[in-house]
Amino acid sequence: MQKKQKITVLNKKCFIFCFAIIFFQCFFSAPVHSQQTGVQSSLVPMQDVGDVIRMIFKKEKDSAKIKNPSTIAILPSIGYNPSFGVVLGAKVSAVKQYGKENTDLSAFGLEAIYTSRGVITAQARHNVFTNENKWNFQGNWQLSKFLINDYGIGTGNKDYITDGDSADLIRFTFIRLTEKVYRKISSNWFAGGGISFDIRNNIHDQQLESYPSSAHLRYSLRNDFDSNKYSANGFFLSFQYNTREHPIRSYGGIYADFNLRFNQKWMGSTKNSIQLQYDLRKYFSLSKKNPEHVLALWHWASYTLNGTVPYLELPATGYDTYGRSGRAYTMGRFKGPEYADFEAEWRFPITKNKLLSGVAFMNMQSASDDLSKKLFQYWATAGGAGLRILFNKESRSTICIDYARGSHKSSGFFFGLNEVF
Repeated sequence: MQKKQKITVLNKKCFIFCFAIIFFQCFFSAPVHSQQTGVQSSLVPMQDVGDVIRMIFKKEKDSAKIKNPSTIAILPSIGYNPSFGVVLGAKVSAVKQYGKENTDLSAFGLEAIYTSRGVITAQARHNVFTNENKWNFQGNWQLSKFLINDYGIGTGNKDYITDGDSADLIRFTFIRLTEKVYRKISSNWFAGGGISFDIRNNIHDQQLESYPSSAHLRYSLRNDFDSNKYSANGFFLSFQYNTREHPIRSYGGIYADFNLRFNQKWMGSTKNSIQLQYDLRKYFSLSKKNPEHVLALWHWASYTLNGTVPYLELPATGYDTYGRSGRAYTMGRFKGPEYADFEAEWRFPITKNKLLSGVAFMNMQSASDDLSKKLFQYWATAGGAGLRILFNKESRSTICIDYARGSHKSSGFFFGLNEVF
């Protein structure tokens, strides 16, 4: 029996090792096919939700209007999220070109939601390129009455076998103001910096109503944080490499963003700390005739190099810029001073007019703790499939409906506007 268990563990480690090798080999290798983003697979015209609505109401599109690389998509948010319950609200996605043809499209996003679990969030994001990509401005502003289901620190915890009511519910108010500025230093390379203020107040740990302790309280006491409020405010030194041909739904290219974050007391941070954070994405177009056939790879990670970070600021599931990582798990499900997430997704068209397309995906994540558990010591894996509905063909914005299953009996439907990454 013991020999069989050793073989199972060995097989699991071999799978993880092979997956990591394939992931990084693909990431830095040449594309399967050169980017052919303008090629169509047939003479069937591309259709989006607007075309369908016009067809239903027999309203013809005004062909006299000149196409402009500036489009806005407005979508009501009505759905369900495993982290927040029933979601009501609205999302706005826009793209615009501020320059000549060699200028990347700028992307904007606005979102306001209210959920059945009492979450209220207003969020604005932007990724703006000036003429010829000389400057790149990135921002993420958020004001929220928020919550997470807390399962402690690190992957591999046995205390919580399943997602759901057994988790510790933590509510808090959250303010985030992040702005970064990049200057183009060579072809596709940018360097810059920025500031970020992440402030959490009115932290209410529900578990303390019934028990004298919780993972949040124990971590805060060990690391000398006030468990009722804290901040992580600091500045960035940033480098970016970007060859994506589209900011919302890319058919090819690489996006790599590296940041050294210095949380500083003189900026209002509760404690000093240094973190290395990076976001790596690679897109392969698998067909010259159908560039929508895409293999997309994503690696997002954060490492605490010095000092300590507040509990709810620890990098975690769904803590990426758009809160979409780790499908199958609730936001904040796995967290730690060191955290890494790997995701792979195959995207493919379903209908000839590209109105409907599908995805199949998998992800694996690992987190350390502040005691003895190391990064990559334990893994949480998940996989699933989804449907994409082309909402606006000019901006390539899509309505996303995904279903994912993971370990610890976790599963759920995930709704969103635009691709996960």
